Amino acid sequence: MANFQDSYLSGGNIDFIEGLYARYLEDASSVDASWREVFERTNGAGRPIFNPTPIEPPAPAVPGKDAKAGKAAPAAAQALAPQTRPTVAFEQDMKLQSRVDQAISAFRLRGHLRANLDPLGRPLPPMEHMADVGMADDKHFSAAELEQMVESSNVFPEARVKLKDLLGRLRRTYTGSIGVEFMQMLDSERRRWLMKRMEYTENRTDFPVEEQRHILTKLSYAEGFENFLHTKYIGAKRFALDGGEALVPMMDALLEVGGGMGLKEVVIGMAHRGRLNVLTNILGKKPDQIFSEFDGPQDPKKHMGRGDVKYHMGFSSDHTTRSGQGIHLSLAFNPSHLEAVNPVVEGRVRAKQDRSGDGSRTRVMPVLIHGDAAFIGQGVVAETLNLSRLQGYETGGTVHLVINNQVGFTTDPEESRSSIYSTALAQMLDVPVFHVNGDDPEACVHIGRLAAEYRQTFKSDVVVDLVCYRRYGHNEGDEPSFTQPEMYEIIRKHPTVRTLYAQQLASQGRVSAEEADTLKQRCLQEFDAALTRARAESQFKEPNALDGLWKPYKGGLEASVPEVRTAVDKETLRGMLGKLAHVPEGFNIHRDVERTVIKKRQTMVQTEELQWSEGESLAYATLLSEGYVVRLSGQDVERGTFSHRHAVLHDVQTGKEFVPLSQFPTGKARFDIHNSPLSEMGVLGFEYGYSLDVPDGLTIWEAQFGDFANGAQIIIDQFIAAGESKWRRLSGITLLLPHGYEGQGPEHSSARLERFLNLSAEDNIQVVYPTTPAQIFHLLRRQVLRPLRKPLVIMSPKSMLRLPEATSKLDELATGSFQEVIADKVDPAGVTRLLLCSGKVYYDLVKERDARKDTSIAIVRVEQLYPFPFDELSGLLAKMPKLTELFWVQEEPRNSGAWHFIFPRLHDLVATRGQNPVKLGYIGRAEAASPATGFTQTHKLEQQLIVEEAILRGTKNGR
Repeated sequence: MANFQDSYLSGGNIDFIEGLYARYLEDASSVDASWREVFERTNGAGRPIFNPTPIEPPAPAVPGKDAKAGKAAPAAAQALAPQTRPTVAFEQDMKLQSRVDQAISAFRLRGHLRANLDPLGRPLPPMEHMADVGMADDKHFSAAELEQMVESSNVFPEARVKLKDLLGRLRRTYTGSIGVEFMQMLDSERRRWLMKRMEYTENRTDFPVEEQRHILTKLSYAEGFENFLHTKYIGAKRFALDGGEALVPMMDALLEVGGGMGLKEVVIGMAHRGRLNVLTNILGKKPDQIFSEFDGPQDPKKHMGRGDVKYHMGFSSDHTTRSGQGIHLSLAFNPSHLEAVNPVVEGRVRAKQDRSGDGSRTRVMPVLIHGDAAFIGQGVVAETLNLSRLQGYETGGTVHLVINNQVGFTTDPEESRSSIYSTALAQMLDVPVFHVNGDDPEACVHIGRLAAEYRQTFKSDVVVDLVCYRRYGHNEGDEPSFTQPEMYEIIRKHPTVRTLYAQQLASQGRVSAEEADTLKQRCLQEFDAALTRARAESQFKEPNALDGLWKPYKGGLEASVPEVRTAVDKETLRGMLGKLAHVPEGFNIHRDVERTVIKKRQTMVQTEELQWSEGESLAYATLLSEGYVVRLSGQDVERGTFSHRHAVLHDVQTGKEFVPLSQFPTGKARFDIHNSPLSEMGVLGFEYGYSLDVPDGLTIWEAQFGDFANGAQIIIDQFIAAGESKWRRLSGITLLLPHGYEGQGPEHSSARLERFLNLSAEDNIQVVYPTTPAQIFHLLRRQVLRPLRKPLVIMSPKSMLRLPEATSKLDELATGSFQEVIADKVDPAGVTRLLLCSGKVYYDLVKERDARKDTSIAIVRVEQLYPFPFDELSGLLAKMPKLTELFWVQEEPRNSGAWHFIFPRLHDLVATRGQNPVKLGYIGRAEAASPATGFTQTHKLEQQLIVEEAILRGTKNGR
């Protein structure tokens, strides 16, 4: 009896059999009679029976009964009863077909391992998987079998073809210049779509001569640009595309097909390699301007401390495809942190889709261009891939193009990854991965077109691995033969892709060698003319960030922007609070939420005394009612880490959701709130990108605990803090970072306030530590209503969320504005000791001071630490003629928190008192390597010592 694994009905042939069965259901006569006989024996569900055990024929003595048990035979056994068993010839055909099916599966599943992918012609190292592909060789079939007609399994439109033709097509489809990983995909619809697109065309396009001439032209400009820079700017870093020039015609093809399928805008993110080439040959940036950037500004003094290197710069343009479709292209600015730009691009695309109402997500598309070592090595790649199908972050699929240098700076692939391919990480998604030889430009263009069609059809990510090489070192000043001598000996002798393609076209009689050479010379002449213009006209330009949506907004110094009214009519606020305290009829709310949120708010309508959650929620409600978009995302933001927000309520019986803030939007306003995956860098990068295209809204990222912002430090350092200085990019991104010392240990106490203050310069960001609901209300409204656009970093509370002392009256929201400094209630004329502080420690200090009824001590809150409120504090000190001591009090260790930032500013402040010197000192925890103790009792003791020293002694001086 044959082993089930060798049976033609085994699971390995499921795609083939399902395909035949689908054809049988449409037209029974379209399949071979032998298969019709099999399909006619189906179960009640209408599907063929695939029994996981060998089938025994029933005993003939009791037809329809089991001879031993006297029971009716199983349906599968009846289906293959002796009277209907296939003939010997049929069995032989099926055995051959089973081997054929296994060969088809081998090509589809592992054909990429046999594909000719390396332009340098180096063989792949031996792999255990290669044995599976071997069964597809002709030598595994006899000469007679190769001539036999077999089922094509939809490899051909025809149902039956000669075996030799079938194998030939599969070989050309899967083992030529293109290798495909797609059989791992669970979605059979997309698998079948790809099979048809690839196998019917043998995974290539028969290009007309005009299209071939266009490809050659793109290659000529790509190569000519790099050659020109190589000779005119010797030794200058440019991170050239040499060896990967096929990227240019591939991207051109992607845009051409996308434009024909409704694409209107593309946002591109890429690191250094090939960036300048893409700028000029895809986005249309004038080479004159790029050459000017190599030469630099005429007056260096105008750019001291500003700007960025040319291969980090972004650009936008309007591109017109050859078929006449207009597509707006944007290349995002990015730092040297390679893949960090990925989530930023995704956030920008999502914002553009939301703004334009692109619900189908076909009009705006992200394209990410990666390096091979970075794609597999950088964790943010996995974070970004994981966002692709999440409701709050999906963008309808990203086209990923991997420029595979086959080396990472000086590191060989076997030292940088544990997988066969650098794209292995993409297998976490149900998407295809195309590997293509960069020396076959027609294959590259074919895959560029196929990738665009796939993305637009299925709204899914797709990955293209462009296997090429890096002709020069990592940055043209590097010597690659130090570390890859054998590889670079091959590269030194290897012709360029343009040369190889020109030779191919000439040999085919399509484009003559003379025409190709004329084209090459024309490119060089154009670049030479551009250089002449650049040096004659000094075309160096800084990026312009204040066009389009950004025209009404300002960056630069805060002093140039007038304040705005953030107060809201009291009756309006009362009505909104009432709505926030209401749930729909029949909505079954959790009893604890009803008690701690809904009933509490109903009481607040009467008492008009608000806690933090209500101050925050009313800020959102008023902005929504005024037509502004509010977006809030992060880990657990819907409920809030500390169960304070409850922005999304859940019916305990049905699971249905109700969002109270959804009652307030007017016009184009929208309230979006999304619990994020357990990711910081990816999600904050996404929200920063979102803020770049929604200047007229409030975009917030909240950390689960402020400490967790550590995982997003690259986004904070390179984009949020430095984006305006480097690229003139403005952003109103707001960070909510829970911060405060309450005995929760080293990882849940500090949002690393000191890091944000160290990043503060040139009014680049706002760093605040508000202590009342009214303050957060006015602060969030100010962030949107002012025309100034600066990132806002908020040290948000934990225990203060419900602290009885940390409340505000509704009147405080209906009047006033955000206070950068909150003065004390004591008479300043009698103050001898001034305690400046920020945050929760204020309430501890006031409690102790008031208990002792000491009116000589003033406790003043510095609510905005940066930009530093020098004028407000100077005016306050002027009202304290008896002042002799000024102490900065903080909960954080001395080497953390605000002390090192604020000391020189306080020094300047007290220096203005002239003949009335003031002793300046620090009160807080001692220097510590860890932010906080892990023991609750120790924490309480430390906190007590801080308060006692500040109120009772205040004698510890220090800097």
